[in-house]
Amino acid sequence: MKYILLHGLGQTSSSWNKTLDVMSDKWDILCPNLADWLYYESPCYETLYKSLERYCEQFNEPLTLCGLSLGGILAMQYSIEHSEKVHSLVLIGTQYSMPKKLLKMQNIMFHFMPGSIFSKMGFQKSDFISLCKSMTDLDFTHNLKDICCRVLIICGEKDKPNKSASLQLKNLIPYAKITIISGAGHEVNIDTPIQLGNELNDFFNSSHKNEK
Repeated sequence: MKYILLHGLGQTSSSWNKTLDVMSDKWDILCPNLADWLYYESPCYETLYKSLERYCEQFNEPLTLCGLSLGGILAMQYSIEHSEKVHSLVLIGTQYSMPKKLLKMQNIMFHFMPGSIFSKMGFQKSDFISLCKSMTDLDFTHNLKDICCRVLIICGEKDKPNKSASLQLKNLIPYAKITIISGAGHEVNIDTPIQLGNELNDFFNSSHKNEK
């Protein structure tokens, strides 16, 4: 079993480090850096998703995908389209139908932010904005029923923009359960990494036992 952790937009693979510190050594965990997948490529969501497909093709064993925000959207789509490869799924602060007004407001804010902020995440400012714009029309509402693996939905207690979507996901995905993490905002892996690591250990353990 491979365990693949996909970080959120505005993060890097190192955003998982403190969570990994408390996770069991028995999990074969990989944390790709999403910005690396866009080098010399068109900076859009479709390019990123196709890169995830190619990344996962290299593994013959079943996959457990865990994604936060953008990483969760990618993991969710992959689980819909490649259900035969996905053993279990974790969605953290993930939207299934993009909130267009919120995305537009964010994009306006991004235009006024210095380019150095985006460079730290491995992006050019213009590429980052293009990627965000390309996600505006994503909507997986009618495909969620096709996710047939065990699913853990996680949301930070203070993550108001995503809490409603998380609660709805719990009802729309057949085998889903939800955990709200106290004291966390949207970036659960940054705000409460120890609690998140413990939740993932428990879920991975239960999924492993279920496999047997």
